[in-house]
Amino acid sequence: MKKKLITATAIAALALGALAGCGGKQQANGNAGGGSSSGDTIKIGTDFEMTGGQAAFGTSALKGVKLAVKEINAAGGVLGKQIQIIDADNASKNDESARAAQKLISNDKVVALIGATTSTNTLAAVPVAMEKKIPLITSSATNPKVTVDERTGKVNEWVFRACFIDPFQGKVMADFATKELKAKTAVIYTDTSSDYSKGLTKFFEETFTKNGGQILAKESYQQKDTDFKAVLTRIKEKKPDVIYVPGYYEEVGKIIKQGRELGITAPFMGGDGWDAPQLIDIAGKENLNNTYISNHYAPDDNSPEVQQFVQSFKKEYNGETPDAMAVLGYDAMKMLADAIKRAGSTDPAKIKDALAATKDFKAATGSITLNENHDPVKSAVVLEYKDGKQVFKGKVNP
Repeated sequence: MKKKLITATAIAALALGALAGCGGKQQANGNAGGGSSSGDTIKIGTDFEMTGGQAAFGTSALKGVKLAVKEINAAGGVLGKQIQIIDADNASKNDESARAAQKLISNDKVVALIGATTSTNTLAAVPVAMEKKIPLITSSATNPKVTVDERTGKVNEWVFRACFIDPFQGKVMADFATKELKAKTAVIYTDTSSDYSKGLTKFFEETFTKNGGQILAKESYQQKDTDFKAVLTRIKEKKPDVIYVPGYYEEVGKIIKQGRELGITAPFMGGDGWDAPQLIDIAGKENLNNTYISNHYAPDDNSPEVQQFVQSFKKEYNGETPDAMAVLGYDAMKMLADAIKRAGSTDPAKIKDALAATKDFKAATGSITLNENHDPVKSAVVLEYKDGKQVFKGKVNP
């Protein structure tokens, strides 16, 4: 290539182009600085796991967000403007989640962020949202540290969520194990690379032992592990009444399949991280019998809000039954639109204040009121897998 004089303008243009490459779609900037909106659209960024180990979560969540946006825009939008979604892929990696958040705020000038779905990836985006003073709503990150800084004990002012948190979810399953399944002993099998899994382990153990149960052993694995037979053999020898595996669907599916192949018949239990169609493909329908999870909603819950959402989702996505990630993405977007409307402005600070004041918001997963920690006070459900299908066992109020 022959040498040519490169102007400062050209260098700047190249730099902006490089920044846009961390994931998501290239969009024209609607304003000079991040965190405001102009023209006929309000830009919302999504920071989801579209590829990688938790891709099923991000894909479902984005479908829920887009359905909500379609309904909002069809009804006239918000403040006379249409919602525009700009989506970025964090590739199921925490460093990519931080980069995606940075790109959406600095390059695409979004007024708020939705995502990520997992606690670890959301925690990576939190410092970006806090520094840039842009509201972030996670649809499904349940670790308490997302909204409360564990170092200072202070609430993360710009961070909110649409889901319940791990202390409640862990308690729900420990109570179900001791009171419904009459379990007296348990083994916990934790993903030590996941903040989500470590949080659920802590809160399940606290309640299970408080209820008089005994933890026979605590085993560990990490994401991307594939061979669990040696640990499962040790677990089988313990003969626990239940096995609690608070992980994500990819590893959980393999754990259950290999456990059943080794002859383990005890119930496996877990949380909302199991909830993906891929779990059934990985574990096998028959192997999932006698397993239970806590979740955010049940598609066969006969409440009007749930059934309306399920039917709308099926119509939009060719009969697909929505999972928990989809409904939480939907609720997060509806919560955000409601806050923008109440704020009467796209100013991020005013949106943030309106989100903090959310009370009795009618969501698909139930009525949502945010507490002083920006966490919803809402119900959980317990589901059982029977021949590859989730069966609604009951709803548990906080």
